[in-house]
Amino acid sequence: MMRAAKPSEELKTWRDRAEALRHLPPLLAEVWNTRPLFAATSLVCRLVLAGLPVATLYVSKLLVDEVVAGANSPLVWRYLAIEVALVLATDLLGRLMGLCDSLLADLFTNQITLKLMRHAASLDLVTFEDPKFQDKLERARRQTTDRLSMLFLVASLGQQALSLVAMSASVIVYSPLFFACLVISLIPVFWSESHFAAMAYSLLYRWTPERRQIDYLRLLGASHTTAKEVKLFGLSGYLIDRADQLFQRFYKENRALAIRRATVNYLWSLLPNSAYYASFAYILQQALTRVISVGDLIFLTRAFSNCRALLAQIFQNLSRVAEQALYVRDLFDFFETKPALPIAANPLPVPKPMREGFRFENVVFAYPGAAKNVLDGISFQLAPGQKIALLGENGAGKTTLVKLLCRLYDPTAGRITLDGRDLRDYDLESLRREIGVIFQDFLKYDATAGDNIGFGSIEALANEQQMGVASEKSYANSVIGSLPDGYATMLGRRFEGGIELSQGQWQKIALARAYMRDAQLLILDEPTASLDARAEYEVFERFANLTAGKSAVLISHRFSTVRMADQILVLEHGKILEQGSHEQLVARGTRYAELFELQAAGYR
Repeated sequence: MMRAAKPSEELKTWRDRAEALRHLPPLLAEVWNTRPLFAATSLVCRLVLAGLPVATLYVSKLLVDEVVAGANSPLVWRYLAIEVALVLATDLLGRLMGLCDSLLADLFTNQITLKLMRHAASLDLVTFEDPKFQDKLERARRQTTDRLSMLFLVASLGQQALSLVAMSASVIVYSPLFFACLVISLIPVFWSESHFAAMAYSLLYRWTPERRQIDYLRLLGASHTTAKEVKLFGLSGYLIDRADQLFQRFYKENRALAIRRATVNYLWSLLPNSAYYASFAYILQQALTRVISVGDLIFLTRAFSNCRALLAQIFQNLSRVAEQALYVRDLFDFFETKPALPIAANPLPVPKPMREGFRFENVVFAYPGAAKNVLDGISFQLAPGQKIALLGENGAGKTTLVKLLCRLYDPTAGRITLDGRDLRDYDLESLRREIGVIFQDFLKYDATAGDNIGFGSIEALANEQQMGVASEKSYANSVIGSLPDGYATMLGRRFEGGIELSQGQWQKIALARAYMRDAQLLILDEPTASLDARAEYEVFERFANLTAGKSAVLISHRFSTVRMADQILVLEHGKILEQGSHEQLVARGTRYAELFELQAAGYR
């Protein structure tokens, strides 16, 4: 298996990390807009919870001082009641906040996933076939759930900051110097955490292609669609070994970073620990010499301890937010990806009916990054009502030509026109609504038979009468009739109760999907390759009858099929080698006639 090229991603500088934080406000806005009531409730709970710890601690100090004073004061029970109320309020608000966060997390995950799907739907085939985009898409997919932790992290950071302000006020009054030392001692810890977090991000970024390979190997090794061939060819051991090799290489690099990170961060953590215990020893000495009361001792030691914990959490969370911002950047980078195909400012609707049809004018096409042209100077016309067949060896450019006709790509040079206007001037959705196409590698949806057919015209998904007509046209009605629940039968093995069809049956279902669309142009790109010669001839004969008055493009290796076309284009090395009707091409005695005789001899 070929090794994927690594994306170049240098270790992020502090400026890069600060720049990545610009994505934080729009992310928080996305969360707020998901469900403002839940977001607002969670925010209010955090604001109140930020002040409750210091209030509880101070009431506890007053209670201890009253007990130590030895007075049987009613204030003891009053303070106790207040402390119990504060604890109960803390627990109630914490649970309410957790409930809102949980519900908000579910809603946000769903919303961001749908947004990702919608944006992916707006992108074109050229973009999807770019490996760099696939890496970007993979990173974005992971962020739909992984970034929830960051949202709660930011919320917790705000809560911790407010708690620190309330808690540190009393500590600063007692000893500003000790508090300043505690803050300063945590700065190296923050720097170290941020440094290693950026290194961890760079590692994951560089390993995106390999992680995609591992996911692909996992799919090959544990999927119902691949199980048959994997078992027959004995590929399981190889796939497992290959996945393990990739994982071990990643683990080795990640382990080295993790060990180094843990060691360095532990050494830096000795500084704040030393500052804390120096402060603790001083406060203890003050209590022993009766400078402060027992209540003050408890309050100050717990306040210092809480400040230390809050400061450590704040610095750690700041580092994690800076790290997570880099990942959020991946999500927004995906959303900022624009389609590669240009969109006309004022796109035209496709004319009904078409008057002149399609015309290829010296069309040249090469895939992005490829040195060789797939199509080189292609010129021909597909008039309304005309049927054209494309013939040629694999790699001659037949399917690419069809994809250009559907405007899945744009020509590298030359142009394609429809009724004299460049294809790029037309509205894409309007254009594709007028084209019914089935490719050789058609999809087998793990869905009901009705869905598999109805997806050809999503507006008629519930129209069984229209499905029945399409099924009859494609001979899929015999397949539907053999299914236990007809159109409601689940196809494929992915879901419970699903029925697997033969390749020929799947092809008839796919043909019905193409017939669902009342399009002006129908394209069959070798969809009947698994049918026997008679079945294929019957399908195409019916296709010819059903497409009367419509334009059609046929791709097939069988001459019995292509001979029914009005014009046959023989492609070779991306060029049109010959063009004409079956009779004209046979009469010429050139390449087409030679191939026709070779195939005909096989049936004698």
